[in-house]
Amino acid sequence: RNYQVYQAELAAARKQLRYLQEKFAVDRQVARERVKEAAATLTLARINLGYATITAPISGVVSLVSTQKGETVAASFNAPTFVNIIDLQRLQVVAYVDEADIGRVKLDQKVDFTVDACPETRFHGRVREVYPKAVVRNNVVSYEVMVEIDQPPAACRLRPEMSVYVTFVVATRERALLLPAEAVKLRHGKDIVYVRQGSGYVPREVTTGLVEAGKIEIVAGLKGGEQVVVAGFAALAAN
Repeated sequence: RNYQVYQAELAAARKQLRYLQEKFAVDRQVARERVKEAAATLTLARINLGYATITAPISGVVSLVSTQKGETVAASFNAPTFVNIIDLQRLQVVAYVDEADIGRVKLDQKVDFTVDACPETRFHGRVREVYPKAVVRNNVVSYEVMVEIDQPPAACRLRPEMSVYVTFVVATRERALLLPAEAVKLRHGKDIVYVRQGSGYVPREVTTGLVEAGKIEIVAGLKGGEQVVVAGFAALAAN
């Protein structure tokens, strides 16, 4: 009889064990699902927290605060602007080039410019981008050219919205012979200068090159040190 009782208790214990094992498996699956649900809730909470936190995409200086504390903003189609941030180490020049000159502007072309704040300092840069869309202002067609600034000198600090005077380096000449542009006159389709010879001046044909800032390059026809006439051509022509 005791044996039978023990056999019955053993069978009951085994049933209880199977029940607990099955319940453990179910509880473990439920717990795993709850962990996934909690992880999803945590992710959603982090996303909502991200909506409440505005992080600047770059490091820089706040130049303008557009939205004050307590104001209500609505981002329907356009993202609202809260602050404007400027990275003073990544300034660039926006140059407006006339349509007559835009054909000579190319990528990676050297650029020199000055600012009113430091007129004695010459800054350097390179053409980074030429926008294809024209800008029409007062019936004048121009094109925007983005100039990447080389490392500026420490003596002068560039600031946003400064007016710049830009010179695009189209070509360079070493040891060029220069004359004031008004010293060269066009006579019968030829470039003529009046050169001192003895006690007078005689016309001489020359070959010209680049013209820049009121000066003209003389490629052939003159030598360094020769004296030429800059004004008074009418009297010389009469003689």
